[in-house]
Amino acid sequence: MREEFWDTAPHYGGSKEIWDALKAATKQDLTFAQAIVDSAGVIVQSADLTICYDERGAKYELPKYVLSEPTNLIRES
Repeated sequence: MREEFWDTAPHYGGSKEIWDALKAATKQDLTFAQAIVDSAGVIVQSADLTICYDERGAKYELPKYVLSEPTNLIRES
């Protein structure tokens, strides 16, 4: 579902560059993620990164499943 979301995210509106920055930020630790969103000019409205805006006012909504690893899956060995 994550890859499907990121593949289709630019179609929700906004800038592909901002979507790319948000995707990169979700894969990093908090300090580096903050640096990514700051350098991209992203305004984070919610503390969990689910609602963000760019400098032009376009809204970016991220579902929670793209923000953290699932905890209810069985790992293959």
